[in-house]
Amino acid sequence: MLVSCLKAVALLGSVLMVLNLYRTGLYRHYPIFFAFFIFRIPNSIWPFFLDVSSDLYQKVWILSEPFEFGFYVLMVVELYKLVLEKYKGLYSLGRWALYFSLAISVSISAISLLPRIKPSLPQSSKVMFYVLATERGIQTALAIFIILILGFLSLFPVKLSRNVRMHALIFSIFFLSNTFVVLMRSLFGRHMADEVNTILLGVTAASVVAWLALLRVAGEESGLAAAPVGPEHESRLLVHLDSLNAALLRSSRQKPALPRTF
Repeated sequence: MLVSCLKAVALLGSVLMVLNLYRTGLYRHYPIFFAFFIFRIPNSIWPFFLDVSSDLYQKVWILSEPFEFGFYVLMVVELYKLVLEKYKGLYSLGRWALYFSLAISVSISAISLLPRIKPSLPQSSKVMFYVLATERGIQTALAIFIILILGFLSLFPVKLSRNVRMHALIFSIFFLSNTFVVLMRSLFGRHMADEVNTILLGVTAASVVAWLALLRVAGEESGLAAAPVGPEHESRLLVHLDSLNAALLRSSRQKPALPRTF
């Protein structure tokens, strides 16, 4: 009953979130976030009609998981862009660092599972191993990147709208809870599957309700500093940040000199 109730809350919240973002026009500021909730509606409906232990459930899950991975990556990039909207040099460097870390993390995760993939395994089990390896690699890389974003916001007094700040906080809780589930699966297998999945559903439902309550049109207009520091220390930090951003922009625009021809 509890699991069904949490699933219903998450589904209803996703529908209301889509309607709210469209009605307020906030979908223009958060297009990937908006598309993710559109995807969540059918992706939350089909589990109600399929048996968890059936082959069809496994096939639909395998088909839907890559879309969810893709949305997670794009939402982190979108969040990173919102945080560093005024610092294009830092944003460009961090974006490529994210893509590189994703490739490395997924590769390491896949290699670590190779000893467990035996030739005698059924094809469906092999596919499941590949999906789980990809999931673990993506979740790990994105979790580290989100922690770095939160660390950046706590160190530098970057002025952000209230919506961006609330979105960064809620999305971090939402995503890191998914990473926690992946970690628990890796450590304990199916022994704690029911308990961990119930906790995840609870966090998901609470995150959707928080997004609904806190994302407002007025929240786009108010600029808030990232940390309550003194004015002198704040200006010093911002000068260092501007200098670093300018240096990165200059290095990205410089083109190597062409060799002279005689």
